[in-house]
Amino acid sequence: MTAVGVMSGPITDRRAVVPLLRRLRSDAGRADPLPVWAELRELGDVVPAPWGGYFVTGFEACSQVLRGRNWLVPDFGWQERQGDTARWREPATREMTRTLSRLNPPEHTFQRRALGNLFDRDTLETLRPRIAAHVTRLLDRLRSHLRADGTADFVPLVGDQLPIHTVGRWLGVPAEHYPRILDFTHRQVHAQELLPTKSELAISARATVEMRDFFTRLVAHRRAHPGNDVLSGWIRHWDAQYPDDRAAADQTLYDLTMFITIASLETTATLLTNAVWFLTRDPDRADWLRRHPEHTDDAIDEVLRYDPPIHLNSRYAAEDTVLAGVPMAKDTTVHVLYGAANHDPRRNENPHVFDIRRKGGHLTFGGGAHYCLGSALARLEARLLLTQLLERFPTLRPIAAPTYAPRMVFRRVTSLKVTT
Repeated sequence: MTAVGVMSGPITDRRAVVPLLRRLRSDAGRADPLPVWAELRELGDVVPAPWGGYFVTGFEACSQVLRGRNWLVPDFGWQERQGDTARWREPATREMTRTLSRLNPPEHTFQRRALGNLFDRDTLETLRPRIAAHVTRLLDRLRSHLRADGTADFVPLVGDQLPIHTVGRWLGVPAEHYPRILDFTHRQVHAQELLPTKSELAISARATVEMRDFFTRLVAHRRAHPGNDVLSGWIRHWDAQYPDDRAAADQTLYDLTMFITIASLETTATLLTNAVWFLTRDPDRADWLRRHPEHTDDAIDEVLRYDPPIHLNSRYAAEDTVLAGVPMAKDTTVHVLYGAANHDPRRNENPHVFDIRRKGGHLTFGGGAHYCLGSALARLEARLLLTQLLERFPTLRPIAAPTYAPRMVFRRVTSLKVTT
C-alpha cells in the first residue's frame, strides 16, 4: 500500500513507453487520447520515461507533485544542471523560463503577491458585461456565416476570438493588434512542447522576437501614456519596487504582461471549443443543459476534466524523495499527465463517460503555488458563452470531429465545423 493506493511496481524497460507516446502524437491519438492514457495508467502511477525521469499518471500521485513543496518547476538553475544545456539555451525557452510558470520561491512568491488575486469577484463583475456583450457580437457573426453558407468554423469565428478580446480589453491593448498576438502565440508555443524539433524551436525563436518587440513597445507606450488600466497600475508598482533600476522594472513588466496575455489565449480557446464539441454533439445533452442552466458550471468542470487544454506539465524533485513508492533522487524530472490523472477510475468512476452531473474532481488548473491565475476568468468566459449559445442556437451541431494542432503538451483545436 502506498500513498496513492495499491499499485504494481513501475515497468523497468523505458522503451515500452515509446509506442504509447507515438500514438499520443498521431492523428488518432490527438483525436482520442483516452485509450493511451488508460494504457499508461496500467503501467503504474509512476512510469519511467524513455529519456529519463518519469510520467505520473495517477490522480493522487499527480496531485502530490502539483501541491508538494518539494516539487519545483524547471527553472534556470535546474536547466544549467542538465547535460544537454543547448536545449535550454534556445531563446524561446529562456523567454518562458523567466515567467511565473517557471519561477520558484522566493521569486515566484514575490511576483505572485504583487499581483494579488487578479480576477477576484469585483473584477469579474466588472468584466462580465463587457464579455457578455462581446459574446453577443461573436455569436451574431457566427449566425451570419451560418445563414450565408449553412456551415461555419467555430474556432476562428468564436473560440479564438473571445479570449483575446477579453484579456486584450482588460490590459487596454488596441483591437487591431489581436490578430498579430494570436499569430505569434500559436508559433511561440512550440518551445514548450516536451520534445520540440529543431525546426519547431526555430519557429518559436522567430515568434519570440516578434513577441518581445510587441510587448516591450506596449509597456513603453503605456509608461509614456499612463491611465487607470491594469498595465498602468503594474508599471507604477514595479517602478516603485525598482526606483533605481528601470531595466529591472521593464523586464518584470514585460515578463508579466507577455505571460498573462499569451497564457490566457490557447488554453481558454480550447476549453470553449471543447465545450461546444462535447455538448452539442449529443442533441439530448445540449437540450438538457439548456433546460437546466444551473448545471452550466458542472458542464464546464466536466469539459475541463474530460479533455484538459494542457495535457502535460513538468516538475523536478527539490531533494531525494519517494513518489508512489518509487525512490527518486534530487533533480529527477517528472511529467504530470493531467488527462490520465483526470481519468483515473480511483478518483472518477466510469471516467470515460462524459457526465455533466458527475461532481467529480480534476487537476486541470494545476495545484499549489502554481494554480492557474486565470481559472476564474476562463470559467466566466465559458459560462457566458454557453448560456447564450445554447439559447440562441438550440439546433447547433458539429458536422465533423475537431481537428488538432500536432502537439502533445498544449492542446489546440484548429477547426470545429458546425451547422444548425
